Amino acid sequence: MLLKGKKILLGITGSIAAYKTPILVRALVKEGADVHVIMTSSARDFVSPLSLSTVSGHPVHYKPYDDTSGKWDSHVEMGNWADLLLIAPVSANTLSKMANGHADNLLLDTYLAAVCPVMFAPAMDLDMFRHPATQKNINTLLSYGNIQIKPQNGELASGLVGCGRMEEPDIIVNKIIAFFQKKQLFANKKVLVTAGPTYENIDPVRFIGNYSSGKMGFAIAEKFAEQGAQVTLVSGPVSLQTNHTNINRIDVVSAADMLNACSTYFADADICVMSAAVADYTVKNPALEKMKKNNDNLSLSLSSTKDILKELGNNKTENQVVVGFALETENLILNAQKKLQNKNLDFIVLNSAKEKGSGFGGDTNKITVISNNGEIMEFDLKTKSEVALDILNIIAEKTNK
Repeated sequence: MLLKGKKILLGITGSIAAYKTPILVRALVKEGADVHVIMTSSARDFVSPLSLSTVSGHPVHYKPYDDTSGKWDSHVEMGNWADLLLIAPVSANTLSKMANGHADNLLLDTYLAAVCPVMFAPAMDLDMFRHPATQKNINTLLSYGNIQIKPQNGELASGLVGCGRMEEPDIIVNKIIAFFQKKQLFANKKVLVTAGPTYENIDPVRFIGNYSSGKMGFAIAEKFAEQGAQVTLVSGPVSLQTNHTNINRIDVVSAADMLNACSTYFADADICVMSAAVADYTVKNPALEKMKKNNDNLSLSLSSTKDILKELGNNKTENQVVVGFALETENLILNAQKKLQNKNLDFIVLNSAKEKGSGFGGDTNKITVISNNGEIMEFDLKTKSEVALDILNIIAEKTNK
């Protein structure tokens, strides 16, 4: 019973693939999971709540308020109860609502309130699945840290043959088992992650900054937390939110602020991943009041900021792993290798500011990881959530040897 003690909340939406869900529930229960089911109204057109209640051993939920008993089904309680929210099948309609934060039924309310990992298994006709809008919604969900169980090729309800079939229940169960087994790769590890830009004040309303969105660092922090680590996330000014209870978020503004925060938490960290885009220069004497435009030219006197990555690299112990990032525009490998050596890092994650889909702001990245033993590992363009997993797997290989 490989899922003994695991609490799984299964969400079912209106798709013909819903006929597979009693088999899925039975297989999860057989592995020891405690399974509760939430259905959308349209899902009940495809599969009986009575069947699902019978195999799960629990009442099926499909609306916030039970008119008969007067009981309120709290989406907050269910979202906090689960170790995993699995939405299978998920229709194109629900995909869109999840990606855009709609909350017009109990399942969507619960999804938005959930603090546990979320897996989703799309099921729809091939043209719907490959439509750019659907692919955009899937990429958005992946960027939030959700995990896709990809649909498979085969005969569809329309009579067409192609990609869109929900993955088979036994394979979904195996993926869930693998997820929980892998989740503990970093159990009891303390991880320090930096993310986002830093802002260096010119005056109270203006600053020197960069285009970093923080998405890469936040994805890394979420993945570490999902796999059991206690994460301290030091973030520059970004609009992102953290979702996992294992993340202690420290918000900073300037390079000096980030250095102070990192210095506080670094000594206790087993792993440090420095993905923040820290300013190399700061304004020497920022104005205390808003500067007025008095002439056509303005000169600023800048001074170097302290190199946080080098500071941590030079002070790391044999038992600590420090990972840096290098965003380059030319001589990519050479410049990254120099940074790796000069800052005494274990790994450096390289990407190009000129390559489409890579660099600041987007939801994807294409990386090359270079280790301090000279190994160079290249990866394809992926979502930043998937890139984060690649980085974690490399770190796991080193720390678990």
